[in-house]
Amino acid sequence: MSNVLIINGHQYYPFAEGRLNATLVDKAVEVLTSKGHDTRVVTMSEDVDVEKELENHQWADAILFQTPVNWMHVTWSFKKYMDLVYTAGMGGALCNGDGRTSDAPKKNYGKGGTMTGKQYMISLTFNAPEEAFNDENDFFEGKSIDDLMFPMHMNFKFFDMTPLPSFAAYDVMKNADVENDLKRFEAHINANF
Repeated sequence: MSNVLIINGHQYYPFAEGRLNATLVDKAVEVLTSKGHDTRVVTMSEDVDVEKELENHQWADAILFQTPVNWMHVTWSFKKYMDLVYTAGMGGALCNGDGRTSDAPKKNYGKGGTMTGKQYMISLTFNAPEEAFNDENDFFEGKSIDDLMFPMHMNFKFFDMTPLPSFAAYDVMKNADVENDLKRFEAHINANF
């Protein structure tokens, strides 16, 4: 089958220990391995070995990014991971610079990706309820989760990766429905892998 790298971007806080994100990662591993996929899991609690992480990205046919949303973006430890690994990958492991050349410095920005043919999926946990999205009269002013994660999508487009549909578990701190979230997540993984 395929190789799937799963990155758990959770950052520990006393009020958010990471059980749900870890459970979603475990569920992804369970479902994917039962379908014959090979998986590797990386967590933000580990020291970042940049060369190993670049090798993990090159090994993977697909990358599943599992992360809570903190202050409208990924956690600071996940952002640090991206800064270290993705910057190091600009020498060809993930992309050849930004795609421009000295002969045409105004053309082909973002076209240097070397991850062609690889896919990615973003899976998010939110304190926000689902109703806060996609409604012009609510907090996110009609924006979707993919609109909120636009910078993340652009990172992976920069590497020439193809998106799979995103997943979200909503209202996980004040009105959690973990059993239903796990069922929906399993169905989402099955539908896309």
